[in-house]
Amino acid sequence: MSRQPSRRTFIKNTSAIGAAVFVGGAVDLRAQERSANEKLNVVSFGVGGKGGSDSANAATFGNVLAICDVDRGTLESKGNSEGFKSAEKFTDYREVLAKYGKKIDIATVSTPDHMHGPITLAAMRLGISCYTQKPLTRTIYEARLLATVAKETGVCTQMGNQGTALDSSREAIAQIQSGVLGTLKEVYAWSNRPVWAQGPGRRMTMEKFSAQAKKEDPENAEKLIAKKKEEIEKALEKVDWKSWIGVAPTREFWPGIYHTFQHRGWWDFGTGALGDMACHQLTVPFASCELRDPISVQAKSTGHDFDSFPASSIIKFEMPETKNRPAIPFWWYDRKGNKPPMEVFAKHGITSVSDSGVLIVGEKGAFYSSDDYCGTYTLKGVDKVKVDFEKAENKGNNDLNNMYELFRAKYANDPKICKSNFIDRAGPLTETILLGNLAVWAAATGGANGEMGEWGEKVEWDAKNLVVTNLASLKTPHVADLIKPKYAEGHRLD
Repeated sequence: MSRQPSRRTFIKNTSAIGAAVFVGGAVDLRAQERSANEKLNVVSFGVGGKGGSDSANAATFGNVLAICDVDRGTLESKGNSEGFKSAEKFTDYREVLAKYGKKIDIATVSTPDHMHGPITLAAMRLGISCYTQKPLTRTIYEARLLATVAKETGVCTQMGNQGTALDSSREAIAQIQSGVLGTLKEVYAWSNRPVWAQGPGRRMTMEKFSAQAKKEDPENAEKLIAKKKEEIEKALEKVDWKSWIGVAPTREFWPGIYHTFQHRGWWDFGTGALGDMACHQLTVPFASCELRDPISVQAKSTGHDFDSFPASSIIKFEMPETKNRPAIPFWWYDRKGNKPPMEVFAKHGITSVSDSGVLIVGEKGAFYSSDDYCGTYTLKGVDKVKVDFEKAENKGNNDLNNMYELFRAKYANDPKICKSNFIDRAGPLTETILLGNLAVWAAATGGANGEMGEWGEKVEWDAKNLVVTNLASLKTPHVADLIKPKYAEGHRLD
């Protein structure tokens, strides 16, 4: 059952809606921005980094009731900015929902990856529509569950892959769906990420630090240890570490290696370069080439320790045949300079390859995009054809446009308005992407001197049931543990 707040019902069904201006069948929010009382109520979880712009974009269209961030410094800074001065501040998402639950119309979720799922699930179960940053979740099961709960509750949803709101990416999808490339043959994506630290042996604890200090500088070891303890205590005055850990297994706080912006390089908290950028880069190929439900994945990497992601990886996804195309491979490469072989590009007259991009190869020609969002693209060997596609409503930039689409959907009570809604796009896209990390997990052995190792074990996949079909024969431990997480006590998964 979907929730129908009295204020929204009033806006939708009384004279307030009559005063609105309709654009393409949706309510124009400009007519709704006359006073705070007529705006949708918003709360923002995570207001630093990308959460800074997500919360600001939401505040452009809504009335911010509360903001939540585990970093008290970030919280104070955002609370002093325009549009947030009356917002109540929290460090624990559960306290926000307990106090404001039924008053909230829209939540933005821009936290570290491991907290996307629990916060979004809790909000949707209260009938709150959600704008959740990419990657939608840290694990495959969470992505499936978010789509299920979105359908059950009827809330409006949008993932923060803002390239979805670019007219160029929408046109590109329509071009490829028209068949201009002929029979599809293969898809490639490569990224200059990670731009954060990854690689084995990175975890630090006080016990490890103390042992190193005593070994390397025994005369000053006690002073160094005391100084480090003081540094940690001071940092924890500003960071609610328990809330930062959230649903993940408890571990010791250490300055600089988890918070801020380092979470994505850790298996417990992030999704690596693949989870970070594939949600952007696959906006066009996922929708146009039907990159759903891979049947297997296999990877090679520079090596990892099952704690921190490798510095670099290459992944091959086997995509099954559909009614619109034959079975095709999808290849993923991460780390700056790690790209498909040059001959792949040379076939299509591409002599200079961008640091990040996408190549879709068909029998007649190819699609080449040289940026992260498919914001610019060219067709190689074929000409564009005339296509129809729905343009985004321009509010200034694609970030704002993507957020605005959620507000439009909420006012119209139509989840389908959101192009990156959890049910049709974001959930299935995230499932495909995160399957690649099972292959990376099974490719833990790197080569000498930080080079790529050999291909790891192939993971065979039953997408319908979220099951590794060859699990019994895999030698790599705990592969299945990456499918469905176990939330810490006090947080609800199922």
